[in-house]
Order: sequence, then C-alpha cells, then structure tokens
Amino acid sequence: VEQVFKQLFYMINAVALNNLLLRKDVCSWSTGMQLRFNISQLEEWLRGKNLQQSGAAKTLEPLIQAAQLLQLKKKTSEDAEAICSLCTSLTTQQIVKILNLYTPVNEFEERVTVAFIRDIQMHLQERNDPPQLLLDFKHMFPVLFPFNPSSITMDSIHIPAALNLEFLNKV
Repeated sequence: VEQVFKQLFYMINAVALNNLLLRKDVCSWSTGMQLRFNISQLEEWLRGKNLQQSGAAKTLEPLIQAAQLLQLKKKTSEDAEAICSLCTSLTTQQIVKILNLYTPVNEFEERVTVAFIRDIQMHLQERNDPPQLLLDFKHMFPVLFPFNPSSITMDSIHIPAALNLEFLNKV
C-alpha cells in the first residue's frame, strides 16, 4: 500500500509541476498559495492514514518548492540567495523557467526582472543539474517485496520425483 501511494504521489507531483512549467497562466502568487494548501491537505491525509513513512510526501518536494518559489519575494540579491538555498529539489532550468513564466495577477505585484533571473543563474551555475526541464511522469519506482522467512527447515523438505529435479542435491 505504501509503495502504491508513493508512486501515485510522484505522478501527482510530476503532472502538476510539468503543467506549472508549461503554462504561463498558472505561474502566479495565488497559484503558489493554492498549491501549498492542496499539498498540505495531501500530507495531512497521509498522516491520517499512517502513511507518512511511505516516502509519498517526499516525492512532492519539487512541487512544494515550486509553490514556495511562486510565493517568495523576487527582487534583491538576498532574495536570490534564499531561493537558491530553498529550491534544492528543482533544477536550475526549472527555477529559471518558473521565474520567466511568473505572471503578476494584480497591480501590487511586479514581473521578475531579467537582472534578478541572471543573479539566480549566477548563484546556481556551480550546480551539476541534469539538463531536463520536465519530469518523467511515467517513471516507476521499483517494487520491493518484504522477506518473510519460512518456519520450515530446508532439510525437512521432500522433493517429489515427478518434478524431474534430479540435479538438486541435499547437502
């Protein structure tokens, strides 16, 4: 059950983050607020079902950071440093794309300046990020089956001759 929810939450993360990276109309402060609220509801649901150890919440980390990125101030060099230290699960390319797509929804907000984006790129240039922008939503985590030892000892097993397993020897 834990592995299923980890996979499901990864898919939610990948599809939501990819939509954020591809659609200018959703890159705004209010979308960041809405995403953060929805993610907290998912995390609360995991706690309520006692699934917090499944790793499902950790798969949402890039989406959480993207939502926070949309909500942070984006003006000064200190803001750039804060963004760089906060967004460790996002690649440089993803951070820059979100900043480029950021769209103010009212007259109190301002667009992200080109100088600020260059400042972010300078701070992040030593990162060795993969050159991918979008997440692979078809990624599958390996299925792990728990080992349950048998109470039957190997020397008490009788192998029927009808199975034609003469090459097996008891030691």
